[in-house]
Amino acid sequence: MNRRNGNKMAGDCDSFQMESKAPEQAPSMEQKNGEIMDSEEVENGKSEPINPLAMDGTVTAPDGGWGWVVLVATILVLALTLAFPSCMGIFYTDLQTEFQASNQETSWVPSIMTSVLHAGGLGFCFSFQPAVTILGHYFVRRRAFANAMSSTGTALGLCTLPLLGNYLHTELGWRGSFLVLGAVLLNCCVCGAVMRPLGGPRHRGQPLINHRPLQLKEEKLKGRMRALWTGLMTALRRHMAFDLLRNNLRYRMYAVGITWMMLGFVVPLIYLVPYATAHDMEQSQAALLLSILGIVNIVVRPPIGLLFSLPWFKGCHTYVFSAALLVNGLSNSICCIDASFPVLLAYVVTYGLSMSVVGSLMFTVLMDTLDMSRFPAALGLLAIMESVTLLIGPPLAGILVDRTGEYFYVFFACSATVASSAVFLMVSFYWLDRRDRRALKGQQVPPQVPPPKPASGNNLIPQCQYRSVPTEGDKDKAPDSATGDVTRL
Repeated sequence: MNRRNGNKMAGDCDSFQMESKAPEQAPSMEQKNGEIMDSEEVENGKSEPINPLAMDGTVTAPDGGWGWVVLVATILVLALTLAFPSCMGIFYTDLQTEFQASNQETSWVPSIMTSVLHAGGLGFCFSFQPAVTILGHYFVRRRAFANAMSSTGTALGLCTLPLLGNYLHTELGWRGSFLVLGAVLLNCCVCGAVMRPLGGPRHRGQPLINHRPLQLKEEKLKGRMRALWTGLMTALRRHMAFDLLRNNLRYRMYAVGITWMMLGFVVPLIYLVPYATAHDMEQSQAALLLSILGIVNIVVRPPIGLLFSLPWFKGCHTYVFSAALLVNGLSNSICCIDASFPVLLAYVVTYGLSMSVVGSLMFTVLMDTLDMSRFPAALGLLAIMESVTLLIGPPLAGILVDRTGEYFYVFFACSATVASSAVFLMVSFYWLDRRDRRALKGQQVPPQVPPPKPASGNNLIPQCQYRSVPTEGDKDKAPDSATGDVTRL
């Protein structure tokens, strides 16, 4: 009986301890790569979170891990979005013939497509801007390399889409080609599915269904309109960096220079194929020029990213970017020499080399001008500013072609526009750096303090009077009272 009762009591105690420890053993929910996960999985070694939180609660960039998957997805997104408007030159003549339109009217097709891509509202923008923003959060130490590698996506698109578009144009015509290319662009959805947001555990509130009836009773129409207006203004201040444009002089100069650059940066890619075919070049050869341009970018951009991520080039990204932009602008004048294949081949190689450096450093220079937490807002405002010049650039070039009847005037105008923007950026940032160095030098100079005047010994405190320390030879000659004063000091 005693043994049985003892076993029963021991079993009850064990069950009580298990019940009391049950709440402590309940797996807490933690977030991994934007997903909710059990903490037991982390403890058992089944999975590790790629985004550890710092001690102060801030999110640290992994600089690897799942970031490499995000990088590959960003490369594909840029290949499908940024490079696609440039391939419209293959269908330029067909659109102009089909709709009996002038160069000015036909150029609105790639113009609107490129402008909306940067300004927002439609699919290309919803793919391009979030990809670049998320990539900047995943990489900090390797950000220059990540941006350079992501910019190869544009080169990848320029290398493959023209050849694909030319093949589809030959087999299916421009209407069938657009259907197939539209299906190819749906792969942006797959790329977006692997982009997991960084952040700590999400604290979910009560379901809205529990509060909605109460809110509907308490809120009035005037209060809802006020809240809507306040939310709209808050969203504009948060997602549109108007305060940076007003207070950050470096961002203002960069935004103005890039906006002016975009007036002629994309236009040569749109008019290269029509310019070549107008001078009796085969359309396949003209499409091959765009592919060669993409190949040059693919080969050059990765080593450029590795090179400029070294500590030696820290602080020099802006000047390298401006110099490459100057070469890119001047290279457009090569097309004014002749429209033969060797000349245009030399043009696309020179243009591609300079374009590789510009594309690799464009977002890096923007990130250097401001805090990373403001990068999405700064990129959004810059994209809207760019969209204005991207919208009017091709139609202005079309007007120039309709008035003169020659395409080489377009390349000459683009050369002057891009080169002038490069000079503006170079001079502006040199002046800003020189001003900052002067200000820093002025802060480091210590204040000129006048030397203290010698005071008479009568005004000094006796304990603070200066006395020389005697040497061994002086101790024998000095009186005992003097020695006592020195040892007391």
